[in-house]
Amino acid sequence: MAEQHGDQGTRRGKVASFLLDDHRYVFLGTSVLALIGVWMHGKTPSAFSVLGKVPILDTLLFGICCAWLAVSAVALITKLARWNSYQTTWAKRPQVVHASRIGSYVAWAAAILLFIDRAILGFCALVSEATAASSNPQTFLGGAAYMVSQSLPMYAQGITTTISLAVFGTIIAFFFAVVLVFLRIQEPDRSDNDFVRFLKKVGSGFAFLYSTIIRGTPMMVQGLIIYSGGFMIFRNMGYSVSETRQIWSYFVAGLVIVTVNSTAYIMEALRGGIEAVDPGQAEAARSLGLSQWMAMMHVVFPQGVRNAIPALSNEMIMNIKDSSVLSVVGVFDLMFATTTVAGIYYRQMELYVVAALIYLIITFIATRLLNMLSKKLGAQEVSELPANPTE
Repeated sequence: MAEQHGDQGTRRGKVASFLLDDHRYVFLGTSVLALIGVWMHGKTPSAFSVLGKVPILDTLLFGICCAWLAVSAVALITKLARWNSYQTTWAKRPQVVHASRIGSYVAWAAAILLFIDRAILGFCALVSEATAASSNPQTFLGGAAYMVSQSLPMYAQGITTTISLAVFGTIIAFFFAVVLVFLRIQEPDRSDNDFVRFLKKVGSGFAFLYSTIIRGTPMMVQGLIIYSGGFMIFRNMGYSVSETRQIWSYFVAGLVIVTVNSTAYIMEALRGGIEAVDPGQAEAARSLGLSQWMAMMHVVFPQGVRNAIPALSNEMIMNIKDSSVLSVVGVFDLMFATTTVAGIYYRQMELYVVAALIYLIITFIATRLLNMLSKKLGAQEVSELPANPTE
């Protein structure tokens, strides 16, 4: 925990140093922002624009960005002309370096204000105009805003279903995975009779076979098999199609699919966390008179769960994204809502981009929340973009 706080303090110190200290990147970094500010000034002010209504202020901000670019250009020419002796030029004098940093703050403020006025307020104006339009605009952003605004209930239902499947599916899968991981790691003990040894071998083999099958097949194929199989079972039990739809609903089927899939990955994550625990912990517990089961429950397993927290968190994030494949069986998640709206308006690209942004926002928020939980539990931070659920 102390190391984590130390790392955070180091990162914050570097950021503060970059923003507040005199350094060589002032001209380069601020010039990028100034170029953005100049570019934003060239955009036509929107109906929501504030600077467009105050031309003097708008011109002043543009002038500040241009002035900074001019000073940076002179500094660049000086550096190119006196490459080997640049440290002795006017640009590296302490007073100039300090003044350039102070001036960079002014340039940052000018560029940021221009960006807010042209980009953010412009986007707000575009959304306002698109949502009030009587027909679907032909522009990319306008069309996306119009279609989403006209289909908010669908998107709300899809987002709710996606989050619910990921959260509840992961939680339920965790409890099944706990059972399976105990079966998977059980080894015959010297005090076990032949029947108990046989049961442990069968349980370990079953858990291994389950993990191999689930992790070796695509979630989409699993979803089609589970949904069709469940529907067939209820039909063979004498239920009508409408009764089966009520019992074996799309959401229930989706929850079962996510749970079945996640159980295998969480089991392997827990197994990796348990195997990472020092074997001496279990040996010490056994030497104190604890049985193999008690040593596992009270000593090894709690430490293994702590080690597996990043992988468990990543599994939930993966479920948020991978639940999109459930739309093939009719689960009304975010992807199903997107394809439905795209079918209504016969426009796909805009809505797929919107869906990608929504998934990105959800996973970003989930990652931050899970990182907070991991820190409280003393575990490592969750990966931003996990390559697979067990990393």
